[in-house]
Amino acid sequence: MKKIVRSKMFTLVVLLFIIVLVYTILSGGSFLGLRNIRNILQSTTIVSLMTIGAGLLMISGYIDLSLGGTGTMCAMLMAFLLSVGAPWYVAVILAIALGGVAGAFNAFCVNELGFQPFIATLATALVTQGIGSIISGGMSISVSDPVITFIGSERVFDFVPYSLIISLLALLIYGVILKQTRFGRSIYLVGGNKDAARLAGIRPKRISYILFMNAGCFAALAGIMLAARLKTSNVTGVTNSQFTGITASILGGISFGGGSGGMGGALIGILILNCFSNGMTIIDVNPYWQTVASGLLLILALTADAINERRHISKN
Repeated sequence: MKKIVRSKMFTLVVLLFIIVLVYTILSGGSFLGLRNIRNILQSTTIVSLMTIGAGLLMISGYIDLSLGGTGTMCAMLMAFLLSVGAPWYVAVILAIALGGVAGAFNAFCVNELGFQPFIATLATALVTQGIGSIISGGMSISVSDPVITFIGSERVFDFVPYSLIISLLALLIYGVILKQTRFGRSIYLVGGNKDAARLAGIRPKRISYILFMNAGCFAALAGIMLAARLKTSNVTGVTNSQFTGITASILGGISFGGGSGGMGGALIGILILNCFSNGMTIIDVNPYWQTVASGLLLILALTADAINERRHISKN
């Protein structure tokens, strides 16, 4: 019991409970209304997909700031292909493949050219945002394909979105991969110490290529899901969701320095962020103050991560 109480997961669950309790009281109970719960669940879809890609990279010791631009660009490509008559599955496959190409380019810049991940992915973010605007001519493109819009907006029993089921299954699968497979253990080893990983027969460069491409593909999927839900693809897309995904990863226990964390904690982090943001909307907090509060929450998450990192170093 002491081990459970002292765990990061227990702390996150308690924090989530406190947030739900406070907003339920302040909103007069409307925070826990069925419609609002559905809205919270719907809002976790995009962030969950972004968090999977960003979280795995952070566990391995890397960061990708281009995911928002990549996801937006890929959604634009899908919408454009649909608008010229391409089958939905061709449009989706090519859009996700483009996300993988963007991820491979990031890995190439980091591994072969020696760029710092922060700088390399920031440059890629600008490139992908520009390409997305070129594809669309700077305009929004409507998405009307029935299969795409069905996945993006329809719900099981008129409550649970199909897109949410897809994102939760992805979190579950990657959680199992991280904790139960040799590849997952390799990711932790690379994030903890690349030199030690090499001595153990692991190839960090190969791992980084896989994870950067994986992150690009998930960013593309997130962009596709958002376009499917809104029935349009615009130049903003999932740009804002990338930092929410990074924040959720850190808040959920994924170390910014790599080597620790998991998908379970990341999911709780996503719920904390979405409940926090939704609650402020419910109690009618000024949107500008919501932005300030979100930034402060990120600072809090980074501070907690820095403290945990120092404790880990001092123990070793």
